[in-house]
Amino acid sequence: MNDAVRRGSLGRFFAGMCEYIFQTHLGVVDPPLVDYLSDMLLRFVSNDTLCRVRDLSGRPVTEVAGMILEAEHRRGLAKRDVHRHIGDVALFWTGVFPESLPKLRRVDSRDFLIDYCSQGKRAYHIAATIETDRTEDATADVLERLSNHFEMCAYGLGEVRREWERRDEGDPKLLIS
Repeated sequence: MNDAVRRGSLGRFFAGMCEYIFQTHLGVVDPPLVDYLSDMLLRFVSNDTLCRVRDLSGRPVTEVAGMILEAEHRRGLAKRDVHRHIGDVALFWTGVFPESLPKLRRVDSRDFLIDYCSQGKRAYHIAATIETDRTEDATADVLERLSNHFEMCAYGLGEVRREWERRDEGDPKLLIS
């Protein structure tokens, strides 16, 4: 994530919320993991990020099952990127918006039988095994921890959402006086 964006108001908000929830509520003191999660939330503010994977004809692939197929056609860093994205999408929906999963897994969808937790864990593990020398990428260690602690991360992201919704209750705060 670009440092200027990370330091912006929304980036600071997500970073602060993730640090607060993961450290004080869950007892997870893992700055690289928590930074990854807050960066993921910031990336997914843009709907285009959810549709980042494209098929060979350039159409966005929105279903996890389709992303898995696309990942199998890729090699090296491209394969790592798609698997990382699969993990991110699965973690985002499972953690932040679990009430949307039934709609995503409707009967006429290729995701009908997909277990988002299992596929997210698998995708992060595969991404962790593909080496990269790009310094802006998530490290293999962070991706492996996301795989190993997927459910805890999803729970924590759900708590982040509950906290930001709790803070939104009541009278709106004036930003300009």
